[in-house]
This record gives sequence, structure tokens and C-alpha cells, in this order.
Amino acid sequence: MTDWIEPNWPAPLAVRAVFTTRAGGVSGGPYTSMNLAAHVGDDPQSVDANRHRLRGALELPAGPYWLNQVHGARVVAAGAVSGTPVEADAAVTDASGVVCAVMTADCLPVLFCDRAGERVAAAHAGWRGLGAGVLETTVVSMRVPEGEILAWLGPAIGPGNFEVGEEVVRVFVDADPASETAFRAVSGVRWKADIYALARRRLRRAGVREVYGGGWCTFSDPVRFFSYRRDGTTGRMAALIWLQGTP
Repeated sequence: MTDWIEPNWPAPLAVRAVFTTRAGGVSGGPYTSMNLAAHVGDDPQSVDANRHRLRGALELPAGPYWLNQVHGARVVAAGAVSGTPVEADAAVTDASGVVCAVMTADCLPVLFCDRAGERVAAAHAGWRGLGAGVLETTVVSMRVPEGEILAWLGPAIGPGNFEVGEEVVRVFVDADPASETAFRAVSGVRWKADIYALARRRLRRAGVREVYGGGWCTFSDPVRFFSYRRDGTTGRMAALIWLQGTP
């Protein structure tokens, strides 16, 4: 049984996208059940089985283009390098049948497409990557006018549970003083951060006006979502997007 999320956005018919939850796989223990990450300590055969189920359930035209995510701002062309996952936090493609993918467990996954249905991208935006400009770099990498881009914010840790220190506040407020509204002080040295609001503001400043999604909290829903901050040892979900067709 799967319980996956399809973005509610006015994407062209050629664009397919989905966000997986923790349901529908074979992993056990803290990885129960649809863990898609091979780097978190899960049994490799279980991860392979989960990825096989994912591809079959979605009738993917090819295996997802997995990245070695490092909380940075590098964007790569999906499918340009095969074999070992490349070190990057976003992937973009204009080729049919190439599946862009990012994995998360509290960080913010952001999916992109253009109005013409000719380009798609997926970005992994934790606070470090968000502050480093991964969303803005992804927008530029799509090579279409910013006003033609749609973005969808997938499940991430909600503002009621995302507690950060002053160093995180400074990353955003020093670059954009108005982003202070995305933080709520809970003590003299700790704040609650709204990663959805930070992402929306960054996208608006980059020229992207159509932003959808948001509103989930991975931390507060252990049945549906993996959460690194809640559990430490845990699995990863995936946000995937591709253009319908064959490579």
C-alpha cells in the first residue's frame, strides 16, 4: 500500500511528479517501510527492493537520477553522468524520460517545471542549501524566463518544530532583512523558523511568482513521514519529477 503525494499545481500534462511517504516498502525498524536512501544504514537489499517498487508503481521511464546531496547549491543536468551519484543538491532536465529526484527527511524538497512543459527540476533545500542559494541557482539553470516557472514545495519540517540558533537567522536576515518575519524567538538564543516562508520569499525574489504546496510537518507526523530531527536514525523519502516519454 502506498500513500504518496501528487503535487496540486497547474503543471502541463507532460509533467509528472510525486512525493513518496514512508508507506509501501519492505524496510524494517527505524526505516519502516519505504526508505529509498542507501546511505542511512538500512539493509541494501531492502533499499533496492524499495527502489524497484517505486519504479514499478509509478511506471517510471527510467531509474531516478539520485544525487549525493551535501546541503549546497550545485545544480547538475540529470542524466549527464551515470554511475556513482554526483555531488549536488538539485538536478534539471529538458529530456523526456529522465527522472530528477531528491531525498529528504525534514529538509524542503522543491519541484520545478515551466509552463510549456519542456523543462523540470528538483531541488533539496535544507537551511544551508536554501541560504546558499540552491533555489535561485536552480531557477537560473532551467534557462527559461522566471515568470514561466512553477514551483511546488513538498513536505518538510513545520514552523512549530524547526528550532534553530542565531547563526541560521543571520544567514537569512543578513542577506534579506525582511526575512526576519520567518523567525519567531523562543528564547534569547533560539528561534522557530518557517522554512516554507523562507523558500517562498527566495523564490519571489528570484522572479518565480507561482509557488504551490507547503503546509505539512514531517516532524509531527511519524506515521506518514520520516524525520531526521525527530528520530535521528531514519529513512528518506523522495520527490521526483520527469517529462512523460522515453529517453
